[in-house]
Amino acid sequence: MTMSKGSNVPVPTSALRVEMGWSSGPGVPDADATALLLVSGKVRSDRDFVFYNQPAHSSGAVRHEGKRDAGGQVTDTLLVDLARVEPAIETVVLAASADGGTFGQVPGLHVRVLDAGRGTEIARFDSRDATVETAFVLGEFYRRQGAWKFRAVGQGYGSGLEGLATDYGITVDEPQHTAPPAAVPPTPLPSPSRPAAPVPAASRPPEPGTRVAGPPPPVALPATMTPPTQPPPPAPPQAPVRLSKVTLTKEAPSVSLAKQGGTSGSMRVNLNWQVRKQFSGWGSKRGRAVAMHADLDLDLCALYELSDGRKGVVQALGNAFGALHQPPYIHLDGDDRTGAVESGENLTINLDQRQSFRRILIFVTIYEGARSFADLHATVTLQPTNGAPVDFSLDECTVPSTVCALALITNSGGDLIVQREARYLVPERGVSPQRTVDHVYGWGMNWTPGRK
Repeated sequence: MTMSKGSNVPVPTSALRVEMGWSSGPGVPDADATALLLVSGKVRSDRDFVFYNQPAHSSGAVRHEGKRDAGGQVTDTLLVDLARVEPAIETVVLAASADGGTFGQVPGLHVRVLDAGRGTEIARFDSRDATVETAFVLGEFYRRQGAWKFRAVGQGYGSGLEGLATDYGITVDEPQHTAPPAAVPPTPLPSPSRPAAPVPAASRPPEPGTRVAGPPPPVALPATMTPPTQPPPPAPPQAPVRLSKVTLTKEAPSVSLAKQGGTSGSMRVNLNWQVRKQFSGWGSKRGRAVAMHADLDLDLCALYELSDGRKGVVQALGNAFGALHQPPYIHLDGDDRTGAVESGENLTINLDQRQSFRRILIFVTIYEGARSFADLHATVTLQPTNGAPVDFSLDECTVPSTVCALALITNSGGDLIVQREARYLVPERGVSPQRTVDHVYGWGMNWTPGRK
């Protein structure tokens, strides 16, 4: 059902899928979905903030799934399990922030609440009055007499994600506002005509020949008295939330993971793809290959070279899924054969073993169902456990390519540098996509045919 601003509806199930959507196009800024879990209108701590840099709540009640673009219709998704929301939480706020513009430039902004199991729509709210806002609260789940309801909110913020977050009690570290140094009053100099102040007896230096008394003996307390307890030391301040993220472009194609805080933990590399529209056949007169959509299967892969010289590949072909806690310290979580898996395909890289890597090449191949990447849209996101996410979209493919080099990660003095490649390659007749990317990047491996 389509809701008006301020209206509310009961939520009949606990497992929900929340889609914030809009239409993409030239001049349309990117946007990101966020959620805040509130007690009396505020978060309990920064951990109650779910967004691209902190994609899951510790309770498992809210998880950020990420974006998909289907033919110019973008959705950024949150999975919400109301059964796992802690009893103290009264409200789950659903918001979005614009990156590089205002929501007045974002057409078709809306939020949909779906039954996660059945896929049926429970509620929808379309925001039509955005102008200069850079953050927007679209809706919220709230408890009422032991049951959950959804309310359409439609409240905007001109101060972006930072203003939205701080309004609900989040401490953020950017933009950093440097306070001017406090003025230090000059130390007054004693007047020559004024006699020196007498020194208190306790601090006056002893005269020659005098005996300095020690501290007085401790006073015994009656049995009924106890010494006063010292107050507990204050808790260390919580590190502020990092709101930064990095989008690689042709003009700015590389980034240092260390400078973004990605020096430990792991890094998930996600490939999310959509067919722009359904085609069949070969568009030879247009000079481009088109997808036969029915059985399209893309594979996310990684060539690796370790610091000890070992080389190999992580891919679904041949069941070479790798391992995270032993060489090659790269793991492929599965094989999305249709593009229907909402989280796409993911590689995980163990950043605690970053010294073990010499270089890693992330690439994607078409296993079956299409003759090239034409009319396919894909987004690549690299999400370190600690640090800002790095993402980029692939350019439009204009050649009959079945393999695309996505990103090259190299070790530079212990720091991993991510380089956007987005490079479509055309294999020669009879040459596999893997052998093609190996030849272009000089990996020097021997290849044999493999099957899934």
